[in-house]
Amino acid sequence: MPVESSKSAMAWGPIIGGAVAATGITLILLLLGSGVGLTMVSPWSGESSSATTVGVTAAIWLVVVQWLSSAFGGYLTGRLRTKWAAIHTNEVFFRDTAHGFLSWALATVFVAGFLASSLTSLAGAGASAAGQAAMAAGVAGGAAASASDTDSTGPGLSTAYFTDALLRPQNIADRANEDNGAAAAEISRILLQGAVNGSVPDGDKTYIAGIVSARTGLSEADARARVDTVLKQIEDAKVAAQAAADEARKAAATSALIGSLSLLVGAFIAAAAAAFGGHQRDEEEDLVATSRGPLV
Repeated sequence: MPVESSKSAMAWGPIIGGAVAATGITLILLLLGSGVGLTMVSPWSGESSSATTVGVTAAIWLVVVQWLSSAFGGYLTGRLRTKWAAIHTNEVFFRDTAHGFLSWALATVFVAGFLASSLTSLAGAGASAAGQAAMAAGVAGGAAASASDTDSTGPGLSTAYFTDALLRPQNIADRANEDNGAAAAEISRILLQGAVNGSVPDGDKTYIAGIVSARTGLSEADARARVDTVLKQIEDAKVAAQAAADEARKAAATSALIGSLSLLVGAFIAAAAAAFGGHQRDEEEDLVATSRGPLV
């Protein structure tokens, strides 16, 4: 009857040792890459590499770091374990690859925990950039929010817009001359409502042009042209913000795909390196035993 071994098939010493070594190699290479990357950027105009070049270089370097550290840690894991006696070679190969995979997983967890604060700061910077883009897209909304007193205590924005539409005077010049602040706030709400709906109705454009004409002394045609120019600028800012958000989405998706593929390849490299190191370790022991000759 076969006897079950009392020893575990996992040797945690080599696994932890390989993971620690892989983590150290990763941190060293990351610092090296950071130093090289800082030489590629410069505050002086024309002396810095493009953002695309810096991003591609950083992605390639991260892949290289992952592969090199995985190979080094996996090889140490396989080379440092003790020889399994009376075990079939197929089982030895499986155990070595499993040890390499576990070493890679443990090192990945270590590196992820170490870089958690850095990733958090990067995420905060990205959120800040997205917020600035949103502010650029909703510049009219910011003006309306600062000028309106009903946003926090009274009806909502949509209700304020329709209330303004109901209370518009027949003589638009009187509205502009009575209260300049109220007229500016009303125009801001109209622009914000147009940004939400995607366009400003022709009636609102005519009303805004009338107030602009009364305030500036321009003719109706010149005032309407100025209104159309400002609305075009708002639309361009909105399109630019959407384009920036789409570029950020594509970059994030590409980074996630490349990162996941790099991790999968790193896990394979670690397992293969551990199998290679374990095979070399067993061969070295066999050579030593053969050179000593048979025991008598």
